[in-house]
Amino acid sequence: MKEFAMNGTPVKMWANMCDATAWQQISNLCSLPFVFRHLALMPDLHGGKGMPIGTVLATKDVVIPNAVGVDIGCGMCAVKTNIKVETIEQEVLRKQIMRGIRKQIPLGMEHHKEAQEEKYMPANHDVDSMTIVKRQYVSATKQVGTLGGGNHFIELQSDDEGWLWIMIHSGSRNLGKQVCDYYSRVAMILNERYFSSVKPELNLPFLPLKTKEFNEYWSEMQYCIDFGLCNRKLIMQRIEEVISDAIPNVEFEPMINIAHNYAAWETHFDEACIVHRKGATSAKMGEIGIIPGSQGTSSYIVEGLGNPLSFMSCSHGAGRVMSRTEAVKSLNLAEEIQKLDEKGIVHAIRCQEDLEEASSAYKNIEKVIEQEADLVKIKTRLFPMAVIKG
Repeated sequence: MKEFAMNGTPVKMWANMCDATAWQQISNLCSLPFVFRHLALMPDLHGGKGMPIGTVLATKDVVIPNAVGVDIGCGMCAVKTNIKVETIEQEVLRKQIMRGIRKQIPLGMEHHKEAQEEKYMPANHDVDSMTIVKRQYVSATKQVGTLGGGNHFIELQSDDEGWLWIMIHSGSRNLGKQVCDYYSRVAMILNERYFSSVKPELNLPFLPLKTKEFNEYWSEMQYCIDFGLCNRKLIMQRIEEVISDAIPNVEFEPMINIAHNYAAWETHFDEACIVHRKGATSAKMGEIGIIPGSQGTSSYIVEGLGNPLSFMSCSHGAGRVMSRTEAVKSLNLAEEIQKLDEKGIVHAIRCQEDLEEASSAYKNIEKVIEQEADLVKIKTRLFPMAVIKG
Protein backbone atom coordinates (compact mmCIF):
# COMPACT_ATOMS: atom_id res chain seq x y z
CA MET A 1 0.00 0.00 0.00
CA LYS A 2 1.29 3.44 -1.00
CA GLU A 3 0.54 6.62 0.95
CA PHE A 4 0.66 10.17 -0.39
CA ALA A 5 -1.37 13.37 -0.40
CA MET A 6 -3.11 15.32 -3.18
CA ASN A 7 -4.65 18.76 -2.69
CA GLY A 8 -4.06 18.37 1.02
CA THR A 9 -6.01 15.08 1.28
CA PRO A 10 -4.22 11.87 2.36
CA VAL A 11 -4.53 8.93 -0.05
CA LYS A 12 -4.07 5.21 0.68
CA MET A 13 -3.51 3.33 -2.58
CA TRP A 14 -3.38 -0.45 -3.03
CA ALA A 15 -3.28 -0.26 -6.85
CA ASN A 16 -0.01 -0.32 -8.76
CA MET A 17 -1.60 0.67 -12.11
CA CYS A 18 -3.63 3.84 -12.69
CA ASP A 19 -4.80 5.39 -15.97
CA ALA A 20 -4.72 9.13 -16.70
CA THR A 21 -8.49 9.51 -16.30
CA ALA A 22 -8.38 7.93 -12.85
CA TRP A 23 -5.48 10.17 -11.76
CA GLN A 24 -7.44 13.29 -12.70
CA GLN A 25 -10.51 12.02 -10.89
CA ILE A 26 -8.45 11.23 -7.79
CA SER A 27 -7.17 14.80 -7.82
CA ASN A 28 -10.75 16.04 -8.13
CA LEU A 29 -11.92 13.93 -5.21
CA CYS A 30 -9.05 15.16 -3.06
CA SER A 31 -10.21 18.73 -3.62
CA LEU A 32 -13.63 18.10 -2.04
CA PRO A 33 -14.10 19.91 1.30
CA PHE A 34 -16.04 17.08 2.99
CA VAL A 35 -13.70 14.07 2.53
CA PHE A 36 -13.42 12.17 5.82
CA ARG A 37 -9.90 11.13 6.89
CA HIS A 38 -8.50 9.96 3.54
CA LEU A 39 -9.26 8.45 0.15
CA ALA A 40 -8.81 4.66 -0.32
CA LEU A 41 -7.95 3.24 -3.75
CA MET A 42 -8.34 -0.49 -4.37
CA PRO A 43 -6.08 -2.65 -6.62
CA ASP A 44 -8.66 -2.75 -9.45
CA LEU A 45 -8.64 1.06 -9.77
CA HIS A 46 -9.51 2.57 -13.17
CA GLY A 47 -11.30 5.64 -14.50
CA GLY A 48 -15.08 5.96 -14.19
CA LYS A 49 -17.63 8.77 -14.27
CA GLY A 50 -16.85 11.42 -11.66
CA MET A 51 -15.12 8.92 -9.36
CA PRO A 52 -12.82 6.06 -10.42
CA ILE A 53 -14.01 2.47 -10.23
CA GLY A 54 -12.28 0.83 -7.27
CA THR A 55 -12.54 3.85 -4.95
CA VAL A 56 -13.77 4.11 -1.37
CA LEU A 57 -14.77 7.65 -0.42
CA ALA A 58 -15.93 8.50 3.10
CA THR A 59 -17.68 11.85 3.57
CA LYS A 60 -19.16 13.90 6.38
CA ASP A 61 -22.80 14.88 5.96
CA VAL A 62 -23.13 14.59 2.16
CA VAL A 63 -23.90 11.89 -0.37
CA ILE A 64 -22.62 12.04 -3.97
CA PRO A 65 -24.75 10.11 -6.49
CA ASN A 66 -21.89 9.81 -9.00
CA ALA A 67 -19.68 8.36 -6.24
CA VAL A 68 -22.15 5.47 -6.08
CA GLY A 69 -22.59 5.27 -9.84
CA VAL A 70 -25.34 4.40 -12.29
CA ASP A 71 -25.63 0.70 -11.45
CA ILE A 72 -26.69 1.12 -7.83
CA GLY A 73 -26.57 -2.14 -5.91
CA CYS A 74 -24.59 -3.96 -8.59
CA GLY A 75 -22.84 -6.93 -7.06
CA MET A 76 -21.91 -10.58 -7.00
CA CYS A 77 -23.50 -13.79 -5.82
CA ALA A 78 -22.26 -17.36 -5.81
CA VAL A 79 -23.64 -20.79 -4.94
CA LYS A 80 -21.77 -24.06 -4.39
CA THR A 81 -23.36 -27.36 -5.48
CA ASN A 82 -22.81 -31.01 -4.53
CA ILE A 83 -21.94 -31.91 -8.14
CA LYS A 84 -18.44 -32.73 -9.34
CA VAL A 85 -17.60 -30.92 -12.57
CA GLU A 86 -15.97 -34.05 -14.01
CA THR A 87 -19.33 -35.86 -13.93
CA ILE A 88 -21.06 -33.31 -16.20
CA GLU A 89 -21.04 -34.44 -19.84
CA GLN A 90 -20.21 -31.77 -22.42
CA GLU A 91 -23.46 -32.36 -24.26
CA VAL A 92 -25.42 -31.84 -21.05
CA LEU A 93 -23.40 -28.70 -20.28
CA ARG A 94 -23.79 -27.12 -23.70
CA LYS A 95 -27.23 -28.28 -24.85
CA GLN A 96 -29.20 -28.53 -21.62
CA ILE A 97 -27.59 -26.21 -19.10
CA MET A 98 -26.15 -23.38 -21.21
CA ARG A 99 -29.05 -23.30 -23.65
CA GLY A 100 -31.51 -23.57 -20.78
CA ILE A 101 -29.93 -20.59 -18.98
CA ARG A 102 -30.00 -18.47 -22.14
CA LYS A 103 -33.66 -19.37 -22.61
CA GLN A 104 -34.62 -18.43 -19.04
CA ILE A 105 -32.44 -15.33 -18.47
CA PRO A 106 -32.82 -12.32 -20.80
CA LEU A 107 -29.35 -10.96 -21.65
CA GLY A 108 -28.00 -7.53 -22.56
CA MET A 109 -30.80 -5.05 -23.28
CA GLU A 110 -33.46 -7.78 -23.32
CA HIS A 111 -36.25 -7.82 -20.73
CA HIS A 112 -38.95 -10.34 -19.86
CA LYS A 113 -41.97 -10.05 -22.11
CA GLU A 114 -44.27 -10.33 -19.09
CA ALA A 115 -44.02 -8.71 -15.67
CA GLN A 116 -42.61 -11.04 -13.03
CA GLU A 117 -44.58 -11.80 -9.89
CA GLU A 118 -44.63 -9.18 -7.13
CA LYS A 119 -42.95 -11.61 -4.72
CA TYR A 120 -39.71 -11.22 -6.70
CA MET A 121 -39.62 -7.44 -6.16
CA PRO A 122 -38.21 -5.63 -3.08
CA ALA A 123 -40.53 -5.49 -0.08
CA ASN A 124 -41.00 -2.95 2.72
CA HIS A 125 -40.47 0.18 0.63
CA ASP A 126 -42.86 3.09 0.16
CA VAL A 127 -42.73 3.10 -3.63
CA ASP A 128 -45.52 5.69 -3.96
CA SER A 129 -43.29 8.26 -2.22
CA MET A 130 -40.43 7.75 -4.70
CA THR A 131 -40.10 9.87 -7.83
CA ILE A 132 -38.09 7.55 -10.05
CA VAL A 133 -38.90 4.10 -8.67
CA LYS A 134 -42.62 4.81 -8.90
CA ARG A 135 -42.20 6.01 -12.49
CA GLN A 136 -40.07 3.01 -13.48
CA TYR A 137 -41.83 0.34 -11.41
CA VAL A 138 -43.79 -1.40 -14.18
CA SER A 139 -40.68 -1.52 -16.37
CA ALA A 140 -38.64 -2.86 -13.43
CA THR A 141 -41.03 -5.82 -13.01
CA LYS A 142 -39.92 -6.94 -16.47
CA GLN A 143 -36.24 -6.37 -15.68
CA VAL A 144 -35.95 -8.33 -12.43
CA GLY A 145 -34.28 -11.65 -13.24
CA THR A 146 -32.37 -10.29 -16.25
CA LEU A 147 -28.59 -10.11 -16.59
CA GLY A 148 -27.86 -6.84 -18.36
CA GLY A 149 -24.88 -6.04 -20.57
CA GLY A 150 -21.32 -4.76 -20.26
CA ASN A 151 -19.26 -6.72 -17.76
CA HIS A 152 -22.23 -8.56 -16.25
CA PHE A 153 -21.98 -12.33 -16.50
CA ILE A 154 -23.14 -15.79 -15.48
CA GLU A 155 -20.33 -18.26 -14.95
CA LEU A 156 -20.19 -21.96 -14.10
CA GLN A 157 -17.00 -22.71 -12.19
CA SER A 158 -15.00 -25.43 -10.50
CA ASP A 159 -13.22 -25.05 -7.18
CA ASP A 160 -9.90 -26.73 -6.28
CA GLU A 161 -11.74 -29.88 -5.22
CA GLY A 162 -13.79 -30.06 -8.41
CA TRP A 163 -17.18 -28.95 -7.05
CA LEU A 164 -19.47 -27.03 -9.39
CA TRP A 165 -20.20 -23.38 -8.49
CA ILE A 166 -22.54 -20.82 -10.04
CA MET A 167 -21.50 -17.15 -10.05
CA ILE A 168 -23.50 -14.10 -11.16
CA HIS A 169 -22.53 -10.46 -11.64
CA SER A 170 -25.53 -8.18 -12.16
CA GLY A 171 -27.17 -5.08 -10.72
CA SER A 172 -30.22 -2.82 -10.70
CA ARG A 173 -30.47 -2.60 -14.49
CA ASN A 174 -32.01 0.59 -15.90
CA LEU A 175 -33.59 1.50 -12.57
CA GLY A 176 -30.25 2.35 -10.93
CA LYS A 177 -29.16 4.45 -13.88
CA GLN A 178 -32.40 6.45 -13.84
CA VAL A 179 -32.07 7.12 -10.09
CA CYS A 180 -28.41 8.16 -10.38
CA ASP A 181 -28.95 10.42 -13.37
CA TYR A 182 -32.00 12.13 -11.85
CA TYR A 183 -30.46 12.87 -8.46
CA SER A 184 -27.15 13.94 -10.00
CA ARG A 185 -29.11 16.61 -11.88
CA VAL A 186 -30.96 17.57 -8.71
CA ALA A 187 -27.66 17.84 -6.84
CA MET A 188 -26.14 19.99 -9.60
CA ILE A 189 -29.06 22.43 -9.45
CA LEU A 190 -28.82 22.62 -5.66
CA ASN A 191 -25.05 23.17 -5.75
CA GLU A 192 -25.42 25.98 -8.30
CA ARG A 193 -28.23 27.59 -6.34
CA TYR A 194 -26.19 27.75 -3.13
CA PHE A 195 -22.88 28.63 -4.82
CA SER A 196 -21.07 25.43 -3.87
CA SER A 197 -17.28 25.51 -4.08
CA VAL A 198 -17.37 22.09 -5.82
CA LYS A 199 -16.90 22.92 -9.48
CA PRO A 200 -19.57 21.54 -11.87
CA GLU A 201 -16.92 20.19 -14.26
CA LEU A 202 -15.77 17.69 -11.60
CA ASN A 203 -19.06 15.80 -12.13
CA LEU A 204 -19.37 15.29 -8.36
CA PRO A 205 -22.50 17.21 -7.33
CA PHE A 206 -23.60 16.36 -3.79
CA LEU A 207 -26.73 16.28 -1.65
CA PRO A 208 -26.36 17.65 1.90
CA LEU A 209 -27.57 15.73 4.92
CA LYS A 210 -30.95 16.78 6.41
CA THR A 211 -32.23 18.09 3.07
CA LYS A 212 -35.34 16.67 1.44
CA GLU A 213 -33.30 15.77 -1.62
CA PHE A 214 -30.78 13.77 0.44
CA ASN A 215 -33.57 11.75 2.03
CA GLU A 216 -35.28 11.14 -1.30
CA TYR A 217 -32.09 9.91 -2.96
CA TRP A 218 -31.22 7.74 0.03
CA SER A 219 -34.62 6.01 -0.08
CA GLU A 220 -34.43 5.36 -3.82
CA MET A 221 -30.80 4.21 -3.57
CA GLN A 222 -31.81 1.70 -0.88
CA TYR A 223 -34.59 0.43 -3.13
CA CYS A 224 -32.10 -0.05 -5.98
CA ILE A 225 -29.71 -1.94 -3.67
CA ASP A 226 -32.55 -4.29 -2.74
CA PHE A 227 -33.66 -4.56 -6.36
CA GLY A 228 -30.12 -5.59 -7.37
CA LEU A 229 -30.24 -8.37 -4.78
CA CYS A 230 -33.73 -9.45 -5.91
CA ASN A 231 -32.47 -9.50 -9.47
CA ARG A 232 -29.52 -11.78 -8.62
CA LYS A 233 -31.73 -14.03 -6.47
CA LEU A 234 -34.20 -14.58 -9.30
CA ILE A 235 -31.45 -15.20 -11.85
CA MET A 236 -29.90 -17.74 -9.47
CA GLN A 237 -33.26 -19.41 -8.86
CA ARG A 238 -33.83 -19.83 -12.59
CA ILE A 239 -30.32 -21.20 -13.12
CA GLU A 240 -30.78 -23.68 -10.28
CA GLU A 241 -34.03 -24.84 -11.92
CA VAL A 242 -32.24 -25.39 -15.24
CA ILE A 243 -29.43 -27.36 -13.58
CA SER A 244 -31.92 -29.41 -11.54
CA ASP A 245 -33.69 -30.42 -14.77
CA ALA A 246 -30.37 -31.47 -16.33
CA ILE A 247 -28.67 -33.18 -13.36
CA PRO A 248 -30.54 -35.51 -10.95
CA ASN A 249 -30.07 -35.11 -7.18
CA VAL A 250 -28.26 -31.76 -7.40
CA GLU A 251 -28.23 -29.73 -4.18
CA PHE A 252 -27.39 -26.06 -3.69
CA GLU A 253 -25.77 -24.38 -0.69
CA PRO A 254 -27.06 -20.97 0.55
CA MET A 255 -26.21 -18.07 -1.74
CA ILE A 256 -23.29 -15.76 -0.97
CA ASN A 257 -24.14 -12.16 -1.93
CA ILE A 258 -22.27 -8.87 -1.78
CA ALA A 259 -22.81 -5.52 -3.50
CA HIS A 260 -20.09 -3.17 -4.73
CA ASN A 261 -21.87 0.07 -5.80
CA TYR A 262 -23.59 1.86 -2.91
CA ALA A 263 -23.32 4.34 -0.04
CA ALA A 264 -23.88 3.42 3.62
CA TRP A 265 -23.70 4.95 7.06
CA GLU A 266 -20.78 3.32 8.88
CA THR A 267 -18.53 4.02 11.85
CA HIS A 268 -14.80 4.37 11.13
CA PHE A 269 -12.11 5.83 13.38
CA ASP A 270 -14.86 6.22 16.03
CA GLU A 271 -16.92 8.57 13.88
CA ALA A 272 -20.10 8.13 11.84
CA CYS A 273 -19.57 8.81 8.15
CA ILE A 274 -21.07 8.00 4.77
CA VAL A 275 -18.95 5.46 2.92
CA HIS A 276 -19.29 5.44 -0.87
CA ARG A 277 -18.08 2.23 -2.49
CA LYS A 278 -17.92 2.42 -6.28
CA GLY A 279 -16.53 -0.82 -7.63
CA ALA A 280 -15.35 -1.73 -4.14
CA THR A 281 -16.48 -4.46 -1.77
CA SER A 282 -17.02 -4.39 1.98
CA ALA A 283 -14.38 -6.50 3.77
CA LYS A 284 -15.18 -6.30 7.46
CA MET A 285 -13.44 -8.79 9.74
CA GLY A 286 -14.82 -12.24 8.91
CA GLU A 287 -17.16 -10.96 6.16
CA ILE A 288 -17.41 -13.29 3.14
CA GLY A 289 -16.97 -11.59 -0.23
CA ILE A 290 -16.53 -12.35 -3.91
CA ILE A 291 -13.76 -11.00 -6.17
CA PRO A 292 -14.27 -12.19 -9.77
CA GLY A 293 -11.61 -12.33 -12.44
CA SER A 294 -12.12 -11.47 -16.10
CA GLN A 295 -13.55 -13.85 -18.67
CA GLY A 296 -11.40 -17.00 -18.64
CA THR A 297 -9.50 -16.27 -15.41
CA SER A 298 -9.93 -17.33 -11.80
CA SER A 299 -12.37 -15.81 -9.31
CA TYR A 300 -12.12 -15.82 -5.52
CA ILE A 301 -14.32 -16.27 -2.50
CA VAL A 302 -12.58 -14.22 0.20
CA GLU A 303 -12.87 -13.34 3.87
CA GLY A 304 -12.46 -9.76 5.04
CA LEU A 305 -9.66 -8.76 7.43
CA GLY A 306 -11.31 -5.51 8.56
CA ASN A 307 -8.40 -3.24 7.63
CA PRO A 308 -9.36 0.23 8.93
CA LEU A 309 -7.16 2.05 6.40
CA SER A 310 -9.31 0.80 3.51
CA PHE A 311 -12.50 1.58 5.45
CA MET A 312 -12.77 -2.22 5.69
CA SER A 313 -12.98 -2.64 1.91
CA CYS A 314 -11.32 -4.55 -0.95
CA SER A 315 -11.46 -4.73 -4.75
CA HIS A 316 -14.61 -5.80 -6.60
CA GLY A 317 -12.78 -7.54 -9.46
CA ALA A 318 -9.71 -7.35 -11.66
CA GLY A 319 -10.22 -3.83 -13.04
CA ARG A 320 -9.78 -2.69 -16.63
CA VAL A 321 -6.47 -1.84 -18.29
CA MET A 322 -8.18 -0.97 -21.60
CA SER A 323 -11.36 0.91 -22.37
CA ARG A 324 -13.98 -1.04 -24.29
CA THR A 325 -13.18 0.93 -27.45
CA GLU A 326 -9.44 0.30 -27.08
CA ALA A 327 -9.98 -3.42 -26.49
CA VAL A 328 -12.08 -3.81 -29.64
CA LYS A 329 -9.55 -1.89 -31.73
CA SER A 330 -6.33 -3.43 -30.42
CA LEU A 331 -6.96 -7.04 -29.34
CA ASN A 332 -6.67 -9.97 -31.72
CA LEU A 333 -9.90 -11.96 -31.96
CA ALA A 334 -8.27 -15.26 -32.92
CA GLU A 335 -5.72 -15.02 -30.10
CA GLU A 336 -8.36 -14.27 -27.46
CA ILE A 337 -10.53 -17.16 -28.63
CA GLN A 338 -7.52 -19.49 -28.62
CA LYS A 339 -6.69 -18.58 -25.01
CA LEU A 340 -10.15 -19.66 -23.90
CA ASP A 341 -10.37 -22.72 -26.14
CA GLU A 342 -7.04 -24.01 -24.83
CA LYS A 343 -8.48 -23.91 -21.30
CA GLY A 344 -11.59 -25.79 -22.45
CA ILE A 345 -13.88 -22.92 -21.47
CA VAL A 346 -17.30 -22.55 -23.08
CA HIS A 347 -17.06 -18.82 -23.68
CA ALA A 348 -18.83 -15.78 -25.13
CA ILE A 349 -16.19 -14.41 -27.56
CA ARG A 350 -17.65 -14.61 -31.08
CA CYS A 351 -16.85 -11.37 -32.89
CA GLN A 352 -14.58 -8.32 -32.64
CA GLU A 353 -17.09 -6.37 -30.53
CA ASP A 354 -17.02 -9.14 -27.90
CA LEU A 355 -13.40 -8.22 -27.18
CA GLU A 356 -14.75 -5.45 -24.92
CA GLU A 357 -14.84 -8.15 -22.25
CA ALA A 358 -11.77 -10.21 -23.22
CA SER A 359 -9.46 -11.10 -20.36
CA SER A 360 -6.62 -9.09 -21.94
CA ALA A 361 -8.70 -5.92 -21.41
CA TYR A 362 -8.39 -6.46 -17.64
CA LYS A 363 -5.66 -6.49 -15.02
CA ASN A 364 -4.15 -9.79 -13.90
CA ILE A 365 -6.50 -11.02 -11.16
CA GLU A 366 -3.71 -12.95 -9.41
CA LYS A 367 -1.67 -9.77 -9.01
CA VAL A 368 -4.74 -7.85 -7.85
CA ILE A 369 -5.35 -10.45 -5.14
CA GLU A 370 -1.68 -10.29 -4.09
CA GLN A 371 -1.91 -6.50 -3.70
CA GLU A 372 -4.75 -6.77 -1.17
CA ALA A 373 -3.31 -9.47 1.07
CA ASP A 374 -3.79 -7.09 4.01
CA LEU A 375 -7.46 -6.56 3.12
CA VAL A 376 -8.74 -10.12 2.57
CA LYS A 377 -7.67 -13.73 2.78
CA ILE A 378 -8.56 -16.34 0.18
CA LYS A 379 -11.13 -18.97 1.10
CA THR A 380 -11.81 -20.58 -2.29
CA ARG A 381 -10.32 -20.23 -5.77
CA LEU A 382 -12.73 -20.84 -8.63
CA PHE A 383 -11.83 -21.77 -12.21
CA PRO A 384 -14.22 -20.96 -15.10
CA MET A 385 -15.70 -23.74 -17.21
CA ALA A 386 -18.54 -21.89 -19.00
CA VAL A 387 -19.36 -18.19 -19.39
CA ILE A 388 -22.46 -16.29 -20.49
CA LYS A 389 -22.02 -12.55 -21.06
CA GLY A 390 -24.67 -9.90 -21.44
